[in-house]
Amino acid sequence: METTNTSILVGLLTEEQKNELVGQQFSTDCYFNPIQDDNENWVISIEEMTLCINNDFMWVQTLELIPFVPKTQPIPQNNTEI
Repeated sequence: METTNTSILVGLLTEEQKNELVGQQFSTDCYFNPIQDDNENWVISIEEMTLCINNDFMWVQTLELIPFVPKTQPIPQNNTEI
């Protein structure tokens, strides 16, 4: 049976690049939203990369693509005492 790679790819940023993008528009009324993955990498979505029409940030279209690894959330402990 053949397995398929269903990884979501994202654009890898340096911390400096992340700081440049925060609060900036990639398209009309659409803002970059860099996030950190579970490996502490700063990333943006492929949509932010491909839909960018802001001439100041066209460099995002050439970012290295990496698989997105979502941050894991701790499972809350149910510590209710009776």
